[in-house]
Amino acid sequence: MIDIAYVMAGALTGFVVGLTGVGGGALMTPILLLFFGVAPTTAVATDLWFAALTKIIAARIHHSSGQIDWKVVKCLWRGSLPTALLLVIAVSVGWQLYKPHWLKLAIGVVVFITAVGLLSAPTLMQMARTRRLSEPARYKAMQPTATVIAGIILAVCVTLTSVGAGALGTVMLLYLYPLRMTPHRLVATDIAHAIPLAIIAGTGYLLAGLVDWSMLASLLVGSIPAVAIGCFAGKRFSPRWIQISLAAVLLMVAVRTVT
Repeated sequence: MIDIAYVMAGALTGFVVGLTGVGGGALMTPILLLFFGVAPTTAVATDLWFAALTKIIAARIHHSSGQIDWKVVKCLWRGSLPTALLLVIAVSVGWQLYKPHWLKLAIGVVVFITAVGLLSAPTLMQMARTRRLSEPARYKAMQPTATVIAGIILAVCVTLTSVGAGALGTVMLLYLYPLRMTPHRLVATDIAHAIPLAIIAGTGYLLAGLVDWSMLASLLVGSIPAVAIGCFAGKRFSPRWIQISLAAVLLMVAVRTVT
């Protein structure tokens, strides 16, 4: 049965994902925890599949307009996908990586870091741009390895908390590729990277029987049309003001989550 409250939550998050590339985990997981009282493990498990399926729609739209930087995506995957797979295997053989007593705290901490990253993104980008122009050869040489490491970090955050693929990934890409990433290419590239990562990470929770399929269906009814609207709206204006507003909300959510 479709729940209208979940549909509205999915629509809000889907629109933000389409517009900024952020929110699949950073926004949805706290909403499920704080407003719907969903258990942390169920929130993470369901959100991973919500993010993956919602972002497939967004990625198709961005791919058709040629905005995805597949070279960067593949470099991120070299770090993120094997790491996520290893963590899923660890969960499947009985490692209790998602114990509820620390999971909510971990989500709050990652959401807080996400918010700070969004607010500081322009400053970090300017620092990276200055370094990129002053030391071009050295900066380009470190990009591939640093991108793989970024993928590993994102995989740990996403697999354990469902948070990070969008916001933290965006900030990392801004710092690593300050000249290469236009705002729309940044959103598209980050979304494309997140899809298989969320699917692999979500598989561990799926096998553990933690995904709430009824809730997921309601969320997707709202998010699928909304993410398409967000993608097309994002082509018409800069999403920076949305990011600032989202960061302010996430700061409050992070405090509420850990207290």
